[in-house]
Amino acid sequence: MSQLQDSFGRRFHYLRMSVTDVCNFKCTYCLPDGYKPDGKPTFLTLNEIENLVAGFGEVGTQKVRITGGEPTLRKDFTDIVRIVAANANINTVAMTTNGYRLQQHAKEWYEAGLRRINVSVDSLDPKMFYQITGENKFDQVMRGIDAALEAGFERVKVNAVLLKGLNDKDLPRFLQWIKHTPIDLRFIELMETGLGHDYFNEHHLAGVDIKKQLEQQGWLYDLPSVDDGPAQNFSHSDYQGRIGLIMPYAKNFCASCNRLRVSAKGKLHLCLFTENGVDLRDLLQDASQRDELITRLHGQLAQKKETHYLHQGITGVTQHLASIGG
Repeated sequence: MSQLQDSFGRRFHYLRMSVTDVCNFKCTYCLPDGYKPDGKPTFLTLNEIENLVAGFGEVGTQKVRITGGEPTLRKDFTDIVRIVAANANINTVAMTTNGYRLQQHAKEWYEAGLRRINVSVDSLDPKMFYQITGENKFDQVMRGIDAALEAGFERVKVNAVLLKGLNDKDLPRFLQWIKHTPIDLRFIELMETGLGHDYFNEHHLAGVDIKKQLEQQGWLYDLPSVDDGPAQNFSHSDYQGRIGLIMPYAKNFCASCNRLRVSAKGKLHLCLFTENGVDLRDLLQDASQRDELITRLHGQLAQKKETHYLHQGITGVTQHLASIGG
């Protein structure tokens, strides 16, 4: 089957697959009031996940990131990892997590086939961590990161959403941490979502400002690989860790888009901010539907827009950053 490609020549090798909308943290930029279920959840089953990954694998997907909500809240999370890792077309199995279960399960997940982990840590100050996340679990999460490093993961990344007036003074502390620790630190620029214009105006910090600071300190840009996400990555000879900047408001952010998202209820999102998603679930019930699933994927890619239109203040259907899937 031919590689997934849109009308702008962008090829898609990377699937971000949400397996639950549920999260047990209450981050101010994401779920400040905590997760509110909308009826009885009917998230993708193991069989549906297997058929979904198989279909994407046949059209060029090489990397799958398992996301949520908080994906490890699923009791069958390890089984999900095994299913994705068992697909011969998938070279990299990753996940994004808040890290609260990482200390106990890092080795188990690695043995199941998970190879890369992104952990959300918005501050290295325990008090600020609690203020942002609503959970007093800083030490627990940091022990989880240590466990992931010990387990032998190919790459351990830490995600921090930049928030003016909250964690914007944390950069020196983060830099000191990665000087002697092989962590990939990812700073994510706050995006305007369903939380509203006021929150965005109060806390938005431009990623390009952080980029200028890094360049002034001798950080050098790294060329991306084919399955990298949207981050601009930087390295420094004096540091074991690297830094990545995700700057959705930067010029040409969408030009190198290589990823698609599927929600926990089986909807394909060509772009998080501009459409409601296309249901795939009816074609995930049996392997015999594979060709029809692939035909639908190719048909939808022809409708993908050139950009996310965030610059025009269009935030789409996204109500909170949990939907982004890390």
